[in-house]
Amino acid sequence: MPPPRPLRADARRNREALLAAARETFLAGDDAHVEEIARRAGVAVGTLYRHFETREALVAEVYRQEVAQLCEAPARLLAQHPPDEALRAFLLLLVEHAAVGRGLGEVLESIMTTDSPIFDDTRNDMARTLDELIGAGTAAGLIRSGVNGRVVLRALGGICGMRANGWQDDAVTIATILYDGLRYGAPNRI
Repeated sequence: MPPPRPLRADARRNREALLAAARETFLAGDDAHVEEIARRAGVAVGTLYRHFETREALVAEVYRQEVAQLCEAPARLLAQHPPDEALRAFLLLLVEHAAVGRGLGEVLESIMTTDSPIFDDTRNDMARTLDELIGAGTAAGLIRSGVNGRVVLRALGGICGMRANGWQDDAVTIATILYDGLRYGAPNRI
């Protein structure tokens, strides 16, 4: 099958406007009907459906973009900080991501009932990103060995899944404890 043709400039602008409007709508917790998203993007509903077959496909793409942006952070963090501090900063970014995910919560539930591989794909992407950071920290002797990104992601999933008031402050505190545990026993930890 030949690769898809690139979008024309106007079609690309419309798609980007739809994604931006959808993200804004979902994060604000506003009524997220396709008609409202199309109106905010300044396009017709038919244009939305030309780019995204279903509302769930639009939600999945917004979420995929959020995770892709998150997974780009380690290169920057590793260039700016020692590996253990880059890992700490990323753990805090994951807590922020969970807050964004809460804004998308109801909307994401709509794609949980589909066969969308979005959650598997994004979990794998985040685990690989954590593996990269943990590996850099382990190689520098600043992070203990024997821990992988999937385990850390599961721990953070439990932390960020809290529903109580003040959950985000608690999640930051617990992520810091998790970070301290990842450093405990590392050979070069001072």
